[in-house]
Amino acid sequence: MNFGLTEEQEAVRKMVRSFVDKEIMPYIQEWDANGHFERSVMTRLADLDLMGVCIPEEYGGSGMDYNTLAIVCEELERGDTAFRTAVSVHTGLNSMTLLQWGNEEQKQKYLVPQAKGEKIGAFGLTEPNAGSDVAAMQTTAVRDGDEYILNGQKTWISLCDVADHFLVFAYTDKSKKHKGISCFIVERTFEGFSSKAIKGKLGIRAGNTGEIFFDNVRVPAANLVGEEGEGFKIAMAALDNGRFTVAAGACGLIQACLEESLKYCQERSTFGKEIGKHQLVQQMIAKMVDGLETSRLLVYRAGWLKNEGKRNTRETSLAKWHACDAAFDAACDAVQIHGAYGYSNEYPVERFMRNAKAPVIYEGTREIHTVMQAEYALGYRQDKQLRRMLPAWPFTEEAVEV
Repeated sequence: MNFGLTEEQEAVRKMVRSFVDKEIMPYIQEWDANGHFERSVMTRLADLDLMGVCIPEEYGGSGMDYNTLAIVCEELERGDTAFRTAVSVHTGLNSMTLLQWGNEEQKQKYLVPQAKGEKIGAFGLTEPNAGSDVAAMQTTAVRDGDEYILNGQKTWISLCDVADHFLVFAYTDKSKKHKGISCFIVERTFEGFSSKAIKGKLGIRAGNTGEIFFDNVRVPAANLVGEEGEGFKIAMAALDNGRFTVAAGACGLIQACLEESLKYCQERSTFGKEIGKHQLVQQMIAKMVDGLETSRLLVYRAGWLKNEGKRNTRETSLAKWHACDAAFDAACDAVQIHGAYGYSNEYPVERFMRNAKAPVIYEGTREIHTVMQAEYALGYRQDKQLRRMLPAWPFTEEAVEV
């Protein structure tokens, strides 16, 4: 076992940290207060070749390993959850899914410009009545010659007003339940497509989140990803990648909570000494350290399995569950350490606490992950090899072409 990062990974961490300090930190309070998503941040991430960091070079990416993606997400969320979310959705949920399941034509048309950051990708699975219960979705896709006609809507879609391409899941045969779900690439420019942002969110206010609608949207049959009826498997494989990036981002939020709390502990004094000298404050600091280190280990183990080309649903689920809970606890403790000031946006910890709640819910609630882990332990659930696996790293031409 090697617990060290490579020189390349350390260089990426340093680069993204510097980017966050200069391009996000000075402005995030204003963006968050105004509910403003700063699109130019993604343009600048593309300039740094970070929008396709773990996509093979032949498809426009940087060709780095999957744990380098984790490092990018961790450092971005140290700045704000909104920008980690953007990379999670664009790279983890969309581009990595196209890498795994898309055919060569789809990769050239959609994956290449996404990996270069020329186009933005998003992911449409959740509906008003279909969250954890994916099979309850109502969106349909009816074959009509060389096209499918999509009708329905999706909600809580990150980058809803920003993305150019969406991976959308719809029933092609509802009688087959989850085995009748298929996956499609939908372009924003397709007639009948529309989007609407959701306002009044508790957290991640600097992110763009909302609904997308399909009113007789005609999608070329060539935009069917995988086979008809394979959509549920594709969605679950995509969530393995999305959850991985969410868990990595949670490490960044814990890091941010720890940094702000350490600084405040040495600035604030009560009862004649720095508050960091009080043991109950030290207990909260120690919990943050514990949460950060254990979460990172779980994330890097999942990333190692991805690098090996192995199934990692169980390990990624555990990393996501543990890291997101640890991040929420760290944010609550950070507010507590700051006392009354933690309740004000004078300090960033109140934003950390608001942002920390959503990841405990999306991409599998903590309750879903609890059940998953119990079923694995009891032998009720086991993972099988998929028809198409995410290519192992280092990437070879044979591995990435299917």
